[in-house]
Amino acid sequence: MSTTEWVPKTELGRLVRDGKITSIDEIFSNHYKITEPQIVDILLPNLEQEVLDIKLVQKQTDAGEKRRYKAIVVVGNRDGYVGIGTGKSVHIVPAIEKAINQAKLNIIPVRRGCGSWECACNELHSLVTKVEGKWGSVRIVLIPAPKGLGIVAGEMQKAVLEMAGIKDCWTRSFGETRTTLSVVGATYMALKNTNKIVLPSLWKTV
Repeated sequence: MSTTEWVPKTELGRLVRDGKITSIDEIFSNHYKITEPQIVDILLPNLEQEVLDIKLVQKQTDAGEKRRYKAIVVVGNRDGYVGIGTGKSVHIVPAIEKAINQAKLNIIPVRRGCGSWECACNELHSLVTKVEGKWGSVRIVLIPAPKGLGIVAGEMQKAVLEMAGIKDCWTRSFGETRTTLSVVGATYMALKNTNKIVLPSLWKTV
């Protein structure tokens, strides 16, 4: 269904469709919960998506073995917004579509900055300060890096960070990092925690 045919089911959806809310920043500043992916389609039209993993999962039932595909997807605008999602289906394409829709519902703002003492350029190329996130058995620490270094991370972590608009960053990983969802989820939670950072008053005046 295209956004032109969209019939919102929530009050927030109606406000977005009617043009009374025109910025996704307004949604987060007012602590609204996004429950319809079309809201993100309208407010972030330049959103990109990347499939990180597709695997075949099997489940034994009374009727026999049941097979489905599980997809893990990251979406982002490469400018401060990112989301991750998973989807399952007996076919690959529907599994990816479900994962994309869930990722849109999980979209979050990412607080960026230049927290590296080696750089101090005040551009939004890295993180404000060190943050960490946990998902399952995996814990990931993100550390600000100077401009031009790039993202020093594994392939999955790098994909999530790039979608969020992080260009320079060091990472440290702990736990069972062979599990794709745990690695992706821990990176996502670390980025989510950037919004909980309270900087000392001295930093704010510099």
